[in-house]
Amino acid sequence: MRTRFALLFFFFTMPFYYALPLQTTFSTKLLHRFSDQFKPVRVQSGSYLNRKKTMNYYHFLLTNDNIKLANRHQLLFPSRGSKTMSFGNDFAWLHYTWIDIGTPSTSFLVALDAGSDLLWVPCDCIKCAPLSATYYSNLDRDLNEYSPSRSISSKHISCSHQLCDLGSTCKSSKQQCPYTMNYLSENTSSSGLLVEDILHLQSGGEGISNSSVQASVVIGCGMKQSGGYLDGVAPDGVMGMGPGESSVPSLLAKSGLIRNSFSLCFNEDDSGRIFFGDQGSTIQQSTAFLPLDGIYSTYIIGVDACCVGKSCLKMTSFKAQVDSGTSFTFLPGHVYEAMAEEFDQQVNASRSTFEESPWEYCYTCSSQELPKVPALTLMFQQNNSFVVFNPVFVFYGNQGITGFCLAIQPDDGDMGTIGQNFMTGYRLVFDRENKKLAWSSSNCEDLTLGKSMPESPRNETLTNPLPTDEQQRMNGHAVAPSVAGRAPKNPSSAASSRMISCCQNWYCYLFLLFQLVSAFS
Repeated sequence: MRTRFALLFFFFTMPFYYALPLQTTFSTKLLHRFSDQFKPVRVQSGSYLNRKKTMNYYHFLLTNDNIKLANRHQLLFPSRGSKTMSFGNDFAWLHYTWIDIGTPSTSFLVALDAGSDLLWVPCDCIKCAPLSATYYSNLDRDLNEYSPSRSISSKHISCSHQLCDLGSTCKSSKQQCPYTMNYLSENTSSSGLLVEDILHLQSGGEGISNSSVQASVVIGCGMKQSGGYLDGVAPDGVMGMGPGESSVPSLLAKSGLIRNSFSLCFNEDDSGRIFFGDQGSTIQQSTAFLPLDGIYSTYIIGVDACCVGKSCLKMTSFKAQVDSGTSFTFLPGHVYEAMAEEFDQQVNASRSTFEESPWEYCYTCSSQELPKVPALTLMFQQNNSFVVFNPVFVFYGNQGITGFCLAIQPDDGDMGTIGQNFMTGYRLVFDRENKKLAWSSSNCEDLTLGKSMPESPRNETLTNPLPTDEQQRMNGHAVAPSVAGRAPKNPSSAASSRMISCCQNWYCYLFLLFQLVSAFS
């Protein structure tokens, strides 16, 4: 409600409060300042106030309302811009982005993984991947190693912290929280200690000038890596974006900085975009996330049927995890066989094999051009469809294209994995607030926000702490971004104590009367 309305309500009700004995209840009627009953008091500022439901009436209400709603299109993205990139086989075909952590800030090239929760980087390394640019053919700079002792904004996370999953293994609740992340790839893991530090972001949106945002997040100080993380997969860390409480999107949403959603966009040219708080476009299709054992612990969707070209196949429904941290797509065995066999019948090319290829259905090309390849379509409820126009991996030789493979593999279980190769050409929205996955075709360049950032941030810098324990217990509903990180600990009690101390003497009413006359003059 507006301040003027609150003053009127308080002015007319306080005399009754002091006139009646203790334990006596009272009531009063609330009047809107533009209501007919309030006409004798109101100083009219225009005759159109008497003509309700006119454009002028609603325009006056809107322009005179002191409450400014948070911009529904406010987005956050890394301080170096929203761009993502893939380096091909050197970095396991995943998409990466540059992020800045700590004070002073240090840059890291992290893999984007919707299938895990933790943001971890190489830190005080005992066993880490090489960080020198000379070790990687596609890098023009050395990668960095994080050290909490060199960041003045870092804080230890104790074993008693709500986000410490291994707290029960600690000898003392004050001990620093350890972590171990095991990944699906064989013998691939990261382990170390949890810290809290600053993630540097930029904000933007329709009608909003860019400003820097410093958000406190949970970071895994990755001292020991194993498996693929020692062989060139994500040598500089992983940013987990799963539904878990410790993921970056979860912490940003529960701090009130964004709507509880984010988007990833991957283009054919290996570029892409990432936006936190993005809920997509008006033309997107969607399907609901499904719980696993009653919990939304990862992004799972239900596919009703699969089609190859114009042929839709029977008995091809399945559930799948949507995971940007998996390079290629896996399907349950029976679905894989049905789709691969139908693909083989439709494609106009000769079956072949390629050395070290993980795929079964491979083909040679009779010319230097790729033949017409049938699209794969995943069908969902309400007739929504997700079309994969280019489901193949192409092999090149000195003279051009030498062949291609259907880039899907069978999985042993009844759960599939929609990998990054199926996501290409789409803006994928992980709308955790509404528990749905949404998508729309995009070349990722129409998302102009965060394309290029000023060297020095404009406007103010907002520093935001980790979500409180109370915010952690919330179900992911975001606080309005306009008040995030700025509200007093108990604003209602603070305000009421000031009003009571003022109105314990009757001079307060003279003050309120003066405010009343000023407000309506």
